[in-house]
Amino acid sequence: MEERTGFTMQRLPITLCGKEIKVGDTAPDFTVLNSSLQPVKLSDFKGQVRVISTIPSIDTGVCAMQTREFNKEAAALNDVAILTISCDLPFALGRFCGAEGIDKVITLSDHFATEFGLKYGFLIKELRLLNRGVVVIDRNDKVVYVQYVQENTELPNFTAAMAAVKAAL
Repeated sequence: MEERTGFTMQRLPITLCGKEIKVGDTAPDFTVLNSSLQPVKLSDFKGQVRVISTIPSIDTGVCAMQTREFNKEAAALNDVAILTISCDLPFALGRFCGAEGIDKVITLSDHFATEFGLKYGFLIKELRLLNRGVVVIDRNDKVVYVQYVQENTELPNFTAAMAAVKAAL
């Protein structure tokens, strides 16, 4: 299994596991769970531009802020699926969305099999959480933007991610 270093969480070194996804790659399909414990695949959103926003845990301030920001962005977009994926339990994601009024972003759990984390290289070896980041996939399943956030307490570059989304529309 591929491993990459050079990332931190609260300034402590972490190791990312799985294949690093790059611009130009064909987006691998994966299965995660929604808040009702139903399987959801990337291919369920085929034909749409997809934004995958990855977070370590919805119950932290930075992750909550990232999810709220993408929910706000999603409200202004048509034919774009914004998926927030973490290793949180599906119930926690559902609770957060209900309490916060998150209704445009689709929150999904990679807790069971970490299939997404390994196929996209976001799985943190030491913590079994996902590294913070963003992947934008066009309608033809090509990756058009990727950001692996170096320090997990920092937000991703929303401006660059949304520019990639608009260019893919």
